[in-house]
Amino acid sequence: MGVMSMEQPQLLSKIATGDGHGETSSYFDGWKAYDKDPFHITKNPQGVIQMGLAENQLTADLVQNWIMSNPEASICTLEGVHNFKEMANFQDYHGLPEFRNAVAKFMSRTRGNRVTFDPDRIVMSGGATGAHEVTAFCLADPGDAFLVPTPYYPGFDRDLRWRTGVKLVPVICESSNNFKLTKQALEEAYEKAKIDNIRIKGLLITNPSNPLGTVMDRTTLKTVVNFINEKRIHLISDEIYAATVFSHPSFISIAEIIEQETDIECDRNLIHIVYSLSKDMGFPGFRVGIIYSYNDTVVNCARKMSSFGLVSTQTQYLMAKMLSDDEFVERFLAESAKRLALRYKVFTGGLIKVGIKCLQSNGGLFVWMDLRGLLKEATFESELELWRVIIHEVKINVSPGVSFHCSEPGWFRVCYANMDDRDVQIALNRIRSFVMKNNKEVMVSDKNTKHCWQSNLRLSLKTKRFDDIMMSSPHSPMAHSPLVKAST
Repeated sequence: MGVMSMEQPQLLSKIATGDGHGETSSYFDGWKAYDKDPFHITKNPQGVIQMGLAENQLTADLVQNWIMSNPEASICTLEGVHNFKEMANFQDYHGLPEFRNAVAKFMSRTRGNRVTFDPDRIVMSGGATGAHEVTAFCLADPGDAFLVPTPYYPGFDRDLRWRTGVKLVPVICESSNNFKLTKQALEEAYEKAKIDNIRIKGLLITNPSNPLGTVMDRTTLKTVVNFINEKRIHLISDEIYAATVFSHPSFISIAEIIEQETDIECDRNLIHIVYSLSKDMGFPGFRVGIIYSYNDTVVNCARKMSSFGLVSTQTQYLMAKMLSDDEFVERFLAESAKRLALRYKVFTGGLIKVGIKCLQSNGGLFVWMDLRGLLKEATFESELELWRVIIHEVKINVSPGVSFHCSEPGWFRVCYANMDDRDVQIALNRIRSFVMKNNKEVMVSDKNTKHCWQSNLRLSLKTKRFDDIMMSSPHSPMAHSPLVKAST
């Protein structure tokens, strides 16, 4: 008797067996390369330097000093342990009142106290990752979509799509206007989605931008508000880098636009802000994410859903104490901006000395590096080929633009705030050595002064003196400035 062939039932879910997390992206591949061979100044000096992690470690000493001076703020010290039982007991999903009050006050302070936030609208979540997913659950159904200007943070593909079933539709922004979001780009993406029979439920912006490091001006923000109000779709404003802006122009929150601009019409029920303490305070491990919505129904639903990703009461307690210290917060934000500005100047200055330009920016923990001139061809395949060279030869993990859904090949995000001064110099020395080595070996030019590769692992770069590069650039804001426009 023959054996009956029966199709085996699928024992696991589509989420478990699928790749919706996006871990196969080159963005995460770079992290894996670092994990396999991490740089250490003594234990592994030839290892990969991690410059793919947008983490702010420049102010850790300020926080440590505050904690040492305020031991009662932690329930894990002799001075604070008497509150252990109270904090260890069950807490509901509303969060500690003092925590919500402190976060609302801090959000106002990071926006120059030009706008106030209602503590009763503060909803906590497990980092910005959880906040984005909860917001998506509240605003859209599976198959619905959000518009997202490019380039955008690769993690959005995980945060907003993976478990919600929501789609992301790119709004194409280009280097010709320094990737500025325009009404035309919004309209084109919206109309294309309609043709493709995709229901658009909202627009997600990141301000300050990850990966660009730029801030949206008032005119652009008003355009955005007018657009979503006209289309009757939601606006999610990711403002997790609000306090990483270290020079002019200053950051403008979407809250300022809807509260202060009297010449625009806006249904506040459509406005939602995602925030966290991961970037501004350098606390990614604390998983403090915030949803702030002007929509009562969203606030109520998000608060219930936050049960799946609460911030621990121990963390809430500590943050409430720290963020309520006005003198510390004032000093911290000022010193953070100062240190970020200096690190930005040092890093971009080091790059420009070897002819590498970056998009002019003034926020975030990274630069948007322009390596279009180093591509063998203007394709994303060539971009990834160059990226592999940077990881395996230069031994630096940077993130390729294709992983950020950039519309043009040749751009890379490089993070500079997750390391000390010594490691920054080591990274710059590696870049400098690599460029000089390849300049000597393979300078190959055609009549149009375009440069190409002589082999898969050899780059060429224009050999201009630093002064010549800066003085000859029509887009340079000032002589000898490391800041350059994208449209070069």
